[in-house]
Amino acid sequence: MVKPTVIVAYYSTYGHIKQLAHKVVEGLNSAGNVDVKLYQIKETLSNEVLAKMYAPPQDTTVPFLTPEILAEADAFLLGMPTRFGSMPAQVKAFWDSTGGLWAAGKLVGKMGGMFFSTASQSGGQETTALVSLTNFVHHGIIYVPLGFTHNNLFDLTEVIGGSAYGSGTVAAGDGSRQPSAKELEVAVHQGKSFAAIVAKYYN
Repeated sequence: MVKPTVIVAYYSTYGHIKQLAHKVVEGLNSAGNVDVKLYQIKETLSNEVLAKMYAPPQDTTVPFLTPEILAEADAFLLGMPTRFGSMPAQVKAFWDSTGGLWAAGKLVGKMGGMFFSTASQSGGQETTALVSLTNFVHHGIIYVPLGFTHNNLFDLTEVIGGSAYGSGTVAAGDGSRQPSAKELEVAVHQGKSFAAIVAKYYN
C-alpha cells in the first residue's frame, strides 16, 4: 500500500515556527502511515533588513517550497507567524505564486492544515487561520482543523498557544519566549492526528 505524502512547510523569522514544524513532523512520522517531507517558505527580506530586525539569516539547510512541489503532495501542514492577525507577506507571496495551480485545479481535493506563532495570546492564533482559509477555499483544499482534541488546549494554569484551528506558540513581542513543553506536545499531537485523517481519506 502506497502511503500518502504529507508536506510540512513553514516560514519562521525567529525560529519559533521552525521548532513547532519539527514537532509536527515528529508526530506525523510517529503515526507510521504517511510519508513526510519538510520544506520552508522563502524569505523575501534581505539579510540586511533581517539584521536590523535582530533576526538571523534564513536557514538554507531546509529546501524551499515551490508551487510544483506542493502540487505533488497529497496533503500539507503550513506553519507561519502572524502579522497583525494575518499571514505574513512571505506566505502571502507564496500563495500569490500558485495561480498556475489554481488555473489547472492542481490542489483540488488535497488536505491542508495550519499552525501558528503570535506575539500575544490574542495576537491572531485564530484570525490568521480564518484569513488563510480564503486560499484553501479558492484552491478547493479540504481544511483539516485540529479541533479541541488535546487536553493542553483546556489548560489555564499557564500561557499556552494553539486553538481548535491548529497548534501554536506565544512568542512575546520581542520573541524572547520559546515554545513551551505543552505547546510542543500539541504540535506533535497535531501531526499524529493529521496523519490519521489523511491516511483514512486516501485509503
